Amino acid sequence: MMNDKNKTPLAEAYFRFLQLAKAFQSENESLAMDANERALLDAVALCWFEGHPMTVREAIALDHLGSPATLHKRITRLRQKDMLLAFNQEGDRRAKYLIPSEKTLAFFDHLGHNMQRVQAAVAH
Repeated sequence: MMNDKNKTPLAEAYFRFLQLAKAFQSENESLAMDANERALLDAVALCWFEGHPMTVREAIALDHLGSPATLHKRITRLRQKDMLLAFNQEGDRRAKYLIPSEKTLAFFDHLGHNMQRVQAAVAH
């Protein structure tokens, strides 16, 4: 059990953020994903953000997130939920790349907004 002595403002801010993120996901059932799907989505989105979209081959090689077969199923589920998009580079049909969808970017935008709300509340 956590008492007031153990609570720090930054820890409280993070817990508040987690609460807001969970509430948002609960309100938007189409965004429902387990922690492993979320970790995969975050990894794909971060690569895209850094300017080099992740290939399906690279995604299923993320062995810390599961076996290749399990990761392939997660990719399929995220694509079915319209959280990930797949495309081929023009002229190269061998590699399929994964990028976040507009729905994912809107989800991350909402999370960023919640982070700012929590940060503003902690600052006051």
